[in-house]
Amino acid sequence: MPKIRFKTCVATLSTLLLASSLTGCFAGTDAADTGDGTGRIKLAMLQPPRSGLSPLSDDAFKLSRWQTAETLVVLDNLGEAEPSLAIGWQQVDQTSWRFTLRDGVHFHDGSPMTSAEVVTSLTAAAHASPKPRILDGVELTAREDGPGAVTITTAAPDPLLPQRLSSPQLAILAGPAYKQGGVVDPVGAGTGPFRLVSVDGTSSARLDRFDGYWGERAQAEGIDVQFVPDGTARAAALRTGDADIVEAIPVGQVARVDQALVHEVPMPRTNTLYLNTAKGPFADPAVRAAAREAIDAGTIVDRVYEGRADKAAGLLGPALPRAAQERSSDSYTATMASRVAAAAVKGTSIRLGTFTDRTELPEVAVQLEQQLEAAGFTVEQEVREYQHIEADALAGNFDAFILSRATVLDSGDPVAYLYSDFSCAGSFNISQFCDPAVDAALARAAGIPAGPERRTAIAAAESLILARDAAIPLLHERVIQGESTRVQGVERDPRERALVTNGTGVSGKTQITTDVRD
Repeated sequence: MPKIRFKTCVATLSTLLLASSLTGCFAGTDAADTGDGTGRIKLAMLQPPRSGLSPLSDDAFKLSRWQTAETLVVLDNLGEAEPSLAIGWQQVDQTSWRFTLRDGVHFHDGSPMTSAEVVTSLTAAAHASPKPRILDGVELTAREDGPGAVTITTAAPDPLLPQRLSSPQLAILAGPAYKQGGVVDPVGAGTGPFRLVSVDGTSSARLDRFDGYWGERAQAEGIDVQFVPDGTARAAALRTGDADIVEAIPVGQVARVDQALVHEVPMPRTNTLYLNTAKGPFADPAVRAAAREAIDAGTIVDRVYEGRADKAAGLLGPALPRAAQERSSDSYTATMASRVAAAAVKGTSIRLGTFTDRTELPEVAVQLEQQLEAAGFTVEQEVREYQHIEADALAGNFDAFILSRATVLDSGDPVAYLYSDFSCAGSFNISQFCDPAVDAALARAAGIPAGPERRTAIAAAESLILARDAAIPLLHERVIQGESTRVQGVERDPRERALVTNGTGVSGKTQITTDVRD
């Protein structure tokens, strides 16, 4: 029997009660079916806010997916920088860039956006503790260059600074959003087509259309958000019409939903087993190698994801098409051949952690436990909601931790992810990993402009990380997004930055489906 210690248990009855309660949660939103694209959108999201919707945390991506907070630049499908709150930029010297601001932009409190507010936002991010992960390893300062421009300077040359400024964690908010003690309150402080009106803790949020938006007026009247960590409840909300848009339908629930409402989105996201390299059994590279040899990721893809994922060959998946090509190089192959041999293990005890917010991960943990125990490990699992386990994971309180991790989330480039997770100074270093050779490889990659040479340098850093067995990539996910027949123009964004936009509208009647089973 798997030995699992749940700190948060979600029983069948509580799941049913949660699903049925969503009708009450969305009650009063009165999303009228006018047929002209107006009305309110009911959105069921996967994870509740972790940091009070501070843009300096991962909560920034919620603000971006609701289009309430905006950045100076955005990325196109190829990862190239395009204008947003800044309409143009030029590199002044090796370390300085000048950004010209868009005229006529107003914050949701009615105040105009000037260079002063931009400097306040970027300075708050640069001085935050911990820093937003997009600024891992980056020393950044911003200064006003007249009312309509800012100059941004980095301590070292940063060829990807425009792409870096597209991160939702560097959103520009009105000055009053920044409080004492590093607190940032985004309510009524953004510039997007939807104004954040209120937040009810980790339960819900309400946004209304902002008619003073500088761009195209939003079609929908507003967004009513519910945070629903339980995957079964999210799927049920889509089936019953209690939600118009649903994030991350669990694979095990897809068969119960009308397939016309289900959309697979390939993700730059890798399901990874992080191994604690600083203490415990996995401080020994040979024991880490034994874990790597024990794992059969293909079985996990088939049994847990029902084939709706791609077996990982490295940390970077199909979302970066050239990653596979780089892994075929002679230098990459030679580095991987330097891996240490696996030790024989017998009864070695390890503590394995993961979280319930992504429904498949506890099932992945069960599969990994079986595989590791077959190789001689003794495994104890600990599974909680993410908000209750992240701190322990980052503190190195597990021997191994399973995480679903976005690899190009911030700048459209994987260097920020690799630096955050695997550099000595990385702010998300669950593996507690520190290797000067890896740091040097990441520093080299970071200093090269976008293009073939940078991709080769990134692959070199990836091969060093994998050769040290700091982490074992398992699979690359495809997120399953649910959309009712009542909405159109919903974004299906691999980077998880956009979801509801000013082009998302409401029309027609909700199609309520019965529980479809195999």
